[in-house]
Amino acid sequence: MILTPESVANFSGLLADRSRAAICLALLDGRAWTAGELGRQAGITASTATEHLNLLVGAGLLAQERQGRHRYVRLASPEVARLIEDIAALAGKPAAARSLRTVQAASDLSAARTCYDHLAGRLGVGMFDAMVSGGLIAVTDGLALTAAGRSWFTDLAGADALRPATSRPLLRACLDWTERRPHLAGALGAVLYRQFVARSWVRTRPGSRAVRVTTAGHRALGELLDLDLGADDVRLGAAGASGRMDTVQLSQ
Repeated sequence: MILTPESVANFSGLLADRSRAAICLALLDGRAWTAGELGRQAGITASTATEHLNLLVGAGLLAQERQGRHRYVRLASPEVARLIEDIAALAGKPAAARSLRTVQAASDLSAARTCYDHLAGRLGVGMFDAMVSGGLIAVTDGLALTAAGRSWFTDLAGADALRPATSRPLLRACLDWTERRPHLAGALGAVLYRQFVARSWVRTRPGSRAVRVTTAGHRALGELLDLDLGADDVRLGAAGASGRMDTVQLSQ
């Protein structure tokens, strides 16, 4: 297949606009937003946001759904989310801190946040490192789930976790834009995030992609992955991931 340079240039041009880039970055939280919400996030009017959304939906970057009079949009797929996150990791620069509030918001995002449907920041990177050091994930010849890893995920989320409903890969390394190191994406990355939310191990922060690890989450991370979350960092315990499930309550 021979690609036309024009098709690539036209697609790339969609993201070469500050407002459309701001919209796509906001949608990395995995939620569906209205034009008004995205307009406020990007600093533009709702009508202008609608024009940008029409272009992004038409190009397949966003998907839309309607509920009554309202139209909601979200990133069209995990592949689109990966594209946006990869661009952010490659070329994104931190916004200038203009107040203590923005400094705190940036710190929260760096510590723990969502990246579409999986965990990122120091938390996500620390979990990925723990899984590798604990023998749950092998990285010698590409990413692979070990026998211990299959048992670990089955104990955590059931056998269906290893049988995703789509062709999405089980494991994928996603370059973290704040840490410049990989965190876990793919179907199992999404499984982990859903389990952490369902078990109240993390709580989302209103209006932000940042998440907060709860007391129960601290305990679970220590027991399951030997992760020690200090006040300013996520540290891997000396023993590595233990893979133990016996001392953490997994029942809902």
